[in-house]
Amino acid sequence: MNQEFELIAKTFQGLEEVLAQELTELGAGNIEIGRRMVSFTGDKAMMYRANFCLRTAIRILKPIKHFTAKTADEVYEAVKSIAWEDYLDNISSFAVDAVVFSNEFRHSKFVAYKVKDAIVDYFREKTGNRPSVRISNPDLAINIHVAEDRCTLSLDSSGESLHRRGYRQEQVEAPLNEVLAAGMILMTGWRGECDLIDPMCGSGTIPIEAALIARNIAPGVFRKEFGFEKWRDFDQDLFDSIYNDDSNEREFNHKIYGYDNNPKANEIAVHNVKAAGVSKDVILKIQPFQQFEQPKEKSIIVTNPPYGERISSDDLLGLYQMIGERLKHAFSGNDAWILSYRDECFDQIGLKPSVKVPLFNGSLECQFRKYQIFDGKYKTFRSENSDKEFKPKREGNETLPRKRAEKVEYKGDKKTSFRTERKENDKKNFSRENRPSRPSTDDGRPKQAPAPRYMHRRRANEENTENE
Repeated sequence: MNQEFELIAKTFQGLEEVLAQELTELGAGNIEIGRRMVSFTGDKAMMYRANFCLRTAIRILKPIKHFTAKTADEVYEAVKSIAWEDYLDNISSFAVDAVVFSNEFRHSKFVAYKVKDAIVDYFREKTGNRPSVRISNPDLAINIHVAEDRCTLSLDSSGESLHRRGYRQEQVEAPLNEVLAAGMILMTGWRGECDLIDPMCGSGTIPIEAALIARNIAPGVFRKEFGFEKWRDFDQDLFDSIYNDDSNEREFNHKIYGYDNNPKANEIAVHNVKAAGVSKDVILKIQPFQQFEQPKEKSIIVTNPPYGERISSDDLLGLYQMIGERLKHAFSGNDAWILSYRDECFDQIGLKPSVKVPLFNGSLECQFRKYQIFDGKYKTFRSENSDKEFKPKREGNETLPRKRAEKVEYKGDKKTSFRTERKENDKKNFSRENRPSRPSTDDGRPKQAPAPRYMHRRRANEENTENE
């Protein structure tokens, strides 16, 4: 029997309920929602799937010790008491990340140093040698979370943050985080039942994430590696079976449209859409919102206009006034979801939202608002739809209902897989053995990602063969 253990999925504030719903659908056990995290239980396969499949998680932690400590020395002793040879050896590298909310420990770096010292001293006393500390691409990433005197020491199974999907080739200024974009789409309940439009799509994050959701493509399929692949107990065959399983992917019979008035942003979005292999589903066009016209098919808008913080407009309030005017006159009969920061911007839209969801975009406390666009007056619309809920609030801890896509009947003997389509449409070989390389997405300056250090001889040999 596979042993189950505790796991923690970290996320952004406001996405906890969506993440819990994802974990429920994935089959995780003992799901409990916390602040910016959801705890659950599962075996090694569940840990691999959580990293590979979850759209709204930024990392998956595996706790290995819970303890209380009021001093730095108590932290040191608790960490040193762990049998570290089960996770690490004296020729490997590790890194420590500390998150501290405590009056006892006011500096997270100091806590990280004490954990590092405990591990180094453990190996030095046992073997006479010590592992090295490496901040970038370590063999083992360790996380310590301190809340007052309660401490949790965990192994970081993700490595690089899970929002770095791997498809983003370039980016515009202040791009929307991939995890936040996916969470916004999931909150709307959309799963590909109609067309989706982002009239201000920038580098294409919302259209790409929407295409992955519509086809039920795991976001981890683009990743070059995960942290757990360098663990001592890594099961290559188990992960290969998860990676190569495309049985849950589905057909998508509608379209996703991404518009932007910036030619450079459109060029970047085209590159990113192609890298994600969703060119068949996403249509990009240079078009200002002022020219937005009523779509012929049933549609939903999900968009993230400028806030006036990192990206501004010559007339920010005028921009939001124009958004409201276009929605009112060119989107009737449909729903629009808008993420923004300033109340004065929302006020300029001039429409009454039916839902307001607080969300954080970085450090900004934003709102994600739903607008039901209709002809005529709001009171008339409400009286004609008296069976529906229009109060702009979010009920307790209940998750927004998930709309399940209808079962698709495929013609022929076998459906065409995403990986096959991607190879045919975008001319890129996409497989477990040949993952795409990925530039950094931190600051907009493309960087060469550090080469992964594989512990397994088979993969190392493959890499050497490719380089010959």
